[in-house]
Parts: sequence; structure tokens; C-alpha cells
Amino acid sequence: MVVILHRNATEAQIENVIKHLEGYGFQTHKSIGVERIIIGAIGVKPNFDTRNISILDGVDEVYRVTTPFKLAGRNFQETNTVVKIKDVEIGGNHVVMMSGPCSVESEDQIFHLAKIVAESGAKILRAGAFKPRTSPYSFQGLGEEGLKLLRAAADQYNLLVITEVMQNEQIDLISRYTDIFQVGARNMQNFSLLKELGKISKPILIKRGIAATIEEWLMSAEYILAGGNKDVILCERGIRTFENYTRNTFDLSAIPVVHKKSHLPIIADPSHATGIRDQVPPMARAAVAAGADGLMIEIHHDPESALSDGPQALLPSTYLKLMDELRLIAKAIGRTL
Repeated sequence: MVVILHRNATEAQIENVIKHLEGYGFQTHKSIGVERIIIGAIGVKPNFDTRNISILDGVDEVYRVTTPFKLAGRNFQETNTVVKIKDVEIGGNHVVMMSGPCSVESEDQIFHLAKIVAESGAKILRAGAFKPRTSPYSFQGLGEEGLKLLRAAADQYNLLVITEVMQNEQIDLISRYTDIFQVGARNMQNFSLLKELGKISKPILIKRGIAATIEEWLMSAEYILAGGNKDVILCERGIRTFENYTRNTFDLSAIPVVHKKSHLPIIADPSHATGIRDQVPPMARAAVAAGADGLMIEIHHDPESALSDGPQALLPSTYLKLMDELRLIAKAIGRTL
């Protein structure tokens, strides 16, 4: 349920509405827009009479929300959410780049690639220290040592860090080193993890599950929002279909759909979406043209020797050329990169 207050509603009236809603058993979330204050009331109460709220002083409109995602939906917040981390804004006019290797492999590797990321104009260094791999025999990451190297490399070149969290027990450890938590596709519906991430104050990027609908994806974001963490970023990384010429099927249409249904920023990961190096640049260009608020690109200076996902990592020369192309596309649609 959404409660829209009058433009001139007083703070006392707002607090009174919240008190009544919570008294009826709703969980409340207040959103302050440009012109209106909106209160989202979360709770399943099919027979609740909305007139109990509409008669309160300061209330303009009350209506039920038919979509299951309340806080992530446009009904709750019309203006776009902009996630701000230091001098970086995700969801604004600037298309934000998150670039780096799939995983931290060594000090030389991550520092070398961090330098390239910084020189390209990207603001965020991506790499994994804990890697969820399909095979238990594959490289699983360097753990805390990888986090230390990742943070040091980012600090050296004035970059932010995004890295993946896989378990509740890792949150405190990773929080010491990262600026953004990444929830991978395999954990999109790890609801215990999502609830814990809803309690922290750092931004969360949540990747779409390998066979998840857009609604299921937004419902996963809802878990984090309902926990009180408003800084949620969505990431389209391809879904599993019957096609086998790509690693996944890149659902490019998800970008405008999400922008219509939700106020949350959405970035695209063409590296995981295609899984094949020569397919990454055209899909990256298409994602920016489709309105993505950012891109996540894997790069590696020696992909044939990479310990994970080498076939989809761009060589630095290809990556730098792509950055120039993306700037032209962003400019053509009135954005910057």
C-alpha cells in the first residue's frame, strides 16, 4: 500500500500516519520526493480498509500496489535512485564503468590491471577474492589476501572496489575492504544473505539469477530495501536459455523494462552475458545505447593464463578502444562516460 501525503503535511501529521500504519501491523518506509512525501506500507492484509488511513490529517491519497515489489517499484518512488559513493554516482547522467579481472590472482596482476582501469577513465575496480565456481576443483579465489591486494591496488589508483560476497559469515570481513558488495547470480535468491545485506550501510549490486524473471529479480532487491538499505544496484548478466553459441543469453530488453518498473539503477555485464571475448564489445555498446547506467567489463593482460573466465576477458588494447566507442554512444544519447 502507498500513502501519498499533502504537499504541506507537517512532520507531526507524517509521524501520526506512520504510527497508525505500524499499529495496524505494517512495516513503513518513507520516501521524500521533489514534490511529495510517500509512505510505503508493507504487509499482506487483503481485507484492510484503506479508509482507516485516508481520513488521517495530511493524507492526500491511499492506494494498493498490485506489484509484489513495493519499495523497488516506481509507485513508491518516481524519481531515479542515485547511489553515491565518494565522488561516484550510479544512476545519474554518467555511465559508470566497473572494470577489472574476474579474480585477484597475484599482486603484479591486480596492480597492473588497476592501472589500466584508472587510465581508461573508469572509477570502479572489480575483481573476486571468493569465487563461486561450478566445479569444486576450479580456482576458488585468494580469500582475505585477495581482498587486501584488491584494496591496495584500488587505493593506489584512486578507484572504488566492488567484489562478491557469497555467505553471511563473509560480510564483516569483506566490508573492511570493499565499497560495494556484489551478490552473484547464484545467490540472487539466497534470502538469508539478502536480509543481512539489508542491515548494512554499503551499496549492494545484485546480479540477475541464471533463470530469474525480472519480477523475481526485483523481489530479491526488495529484501535488501525492506531491511533498510536503500543503495541497491541491479545488474543484468544474461539468463540461461537453450542457446549454446553464447555462455548466456543477454536480455538487453531488461534494461528499459527495469527503468520503467523500478527506480533502481541498472548496469549490464556483457562479459558474463556472452562469455566470449569478441561478443563483449558489441553487447557493451548496445547496453549503453539501451540506457544502462553502467557496465561491468572483465579485462586481463594475459587471458590465456587467467585462473578464471579468461575466454571472456578483454585485452587491455581492446578495452581501451571500447571505452572510446562507448563515450561516443553515451554522448549521442545525452549522457557522459
